[in-house]
Amino acid sequence: MATRVEAPGPTHGPEFARLLAEVQSYGVRVEDVIEARASGAGPSDAGMVYIEGSPVTFPFVSEFVEDSPFTIRRVDDGWALYRDGERLASADIPPKPRYYELETAEGIPYWQIALLHLDSLASTVIQTCVYWGNEDQCRFCAIERSLEAGRTIPVKRPEQLAEVAVAAKELDHVADVTLTTGTTRGPDKGALYVARCADAIKRATGLPVQAQFEPPDDLSVLETVKELGVDTVGIHVESLDQDVLDRIAPAKGRTGVEGYFRCWERAVEIFGPGQVTTYVILGMGEDPLHTAEQCRRAVDMGVYPFVVPLRPVPGSLMEDLLPPPPDYVESMYRQVVPYVVEHGLGSWDVNAGCARCRACSGMSALEGIADGRDEQGRRLLPLVEFR
Repeated sequence: MATRVEAPGPTHGPEFARLLAEVQSYGVRVEDVIEARASGAGPSDAGMVYIEGSPVTFPFVSEFVEDSPFTIRRVDDGWALYRDGERLASADIPPKPRYYELETAEGIPYWQIALLHLDSLASTVIQTCVYWGNEDQCRFCAIERSLEAGRTIPVKRPEQLAEVAVAAKELDHVADVTLTTGTTRGPDKGALYVARCADAIKRATGLPVQAQFEPPDDLSVLETVKELGVDTVGIHVESLDQDVLDRIAPAKGRTGVEGYFRCWERAVEIFGPGQVTTYVILGMGEDPLHTAEQCRRAVDMGVYPFVVPLRPVPGSLMEDLLPPPPDYVESMYRQVVPYVVEHGLGSWDVNAGCARCRACSGMSALEGIADGRDEQGRRLLPLVEFR
């Protein structure tokens, strides 16, 4: 088991985790213009702020947000989060990134190549997907909507990404880089192209990089990805319930949950415990107990399961759904986080990517207390079963 390092950040605890669960389930009405993502590969429909110093993303464009009790509004000392008119917490809305004002020699705005997600530079390096528009389309994804709207370009070249990363590091002090891709037709599923982009960025900036891709047909591809300088990998199963996976992401369903576990096992051997992450989306009809058990199985292997609530994305096949209720989301955090921490994993140790940023989940709010006990030896963060 790895030696536990104290989790960073000023805000921890069950009350804050509960607030995050509510904010990310109900969304937040914003009484001004903020930097955000309306659609795309993710995080989509995402307002991006700091609440009491902690990074948070939340739905803010979907229709259901109109009924949210939460509002972010300007106050004399900046911004604040309100619920039903009562001030709950301070909020900090980052300014527009300075590098957004720049463009390449070809006239492509830097923001069409890579966006700033709070302190992480992020890009979908190939904005098309072989599953888009056919029976294999992932129901939660809207990857090509941002391309159709003219907000990005189809393929970002390694040298373009390196150029943007240099500017983002110098002007906006980014902490890491997250690269994802639509799945390609080759047996590597796009992993090698993402890794080549990572290589260019690493050479230019030295920033830690996460590459996100589906399990390649030949797992030796993972070795090449590592050799090209990728620090962490996000191999996202989305649902650990096979029946749900078959329904919401048919192509991933054919790889199967077991196929993901096989890929993760090899990835952990190459990248190390805690440097392999996977999204686990709640609210798509999964079996809660089975999902928690599978998360613990992933943790046993050294994989960090990044548990998040479903965020229905405008333009996706799930756009008319609602996020799961906060009680359910919080209960799943309580079932997973203590096990994660007991096994020496934590968002504070992930070098790059979504789990390092941690803004789309409430897990990190509980990590700092998950292994604490009171004077009677009782766990401060009890496991809670959702019923």
